[in-house]
Amino acid sequence: MIEVKNVEKSFGDSKVLKGVSTVFETGKTNLIIGQSGSGKTVLLKSLLGIFTPEVGTISFDGRVYTELTADEKRELRTEIGMVFQGSALFDSMTVAENVGFPLKMFTQNSKSENQDRIDFVLKRVNLTDAHKKLPSEISGGMQKRVAIARAIVNNPKYLFCDEPNSGLDPNTSILIDNLIQEITVEYNITTVINSHDMNSVMEIGENIVFLKNGYKEWQGTKEEIFRTDNEAIVEFVYSSNLFKKVREAYLKG
Repeated sequence: MIEVKNVEKSFGDSKVLKGVSTVFETGKTNLIIGQSGSGKTVLLKSLLGIFTPEVGTISFDGRVYTELTADEKRELRTEIGMVFQGSALFDSMTVAENVGFPLKMFTQNSKSENQDRIDFVLKRVNLTDAHKKLPSEISGGMQKRVAIARAIVNNPKYLFCDEPNSGLDPNTSILIDNLIQEITVEYNITTVINSHDMNSVMEIGENIVFLKNGYKEWQGTKEEIFRTDNEAIVEFVYSSNLFKKVREAYLKG
């Protein structure tokens, strides 16, 4: 569980996060959504320790990040997996080498132990025949699965995903969403996803945090979105006619 208490973050005279408090639950897909400039990327980077809030605390299963020693922060980082927006694979490395990179960085495992772990996670993301391929030789969806495999290779307690469906077609996006959710439940990870994809929200939104102008405007599940009377979240989610019709049908029962 990650707990955020009254977090404020400014850049110069501009306050981006304004007293945000929330909990990201273990074993669930937690989504941060909001319009551009709402503060969702700043919140994600604050969770990752890239930004330090001026006010408030962020704690990981009771460990307040700003109160940790340098060694404790390094230990915490080994418990974190990250899926970047553009996958961020190393072009000159094979799929297997990309996935194994965190193992070389953070463990003292033997070569055979690393290979067993690489084989395991690539099988888990349904990439059993891609070990020797370069990123340029596989599709965008496969690259994203490699990024997920790399993110979970060290058995993280916390998984962060920044726009994991960016640049993917709708069918591939659904596959990636389902894969992230399956892994979250299977390994009981605290997963936090920064997303603008409303299909993802409706597909896997177990705990949704909606930011607007730096404030937490609303929080709930994908089911509760259909019933809420909060005008801001309704306007944001149901800006397309498709979602408006879905909501109307749901409310009619």
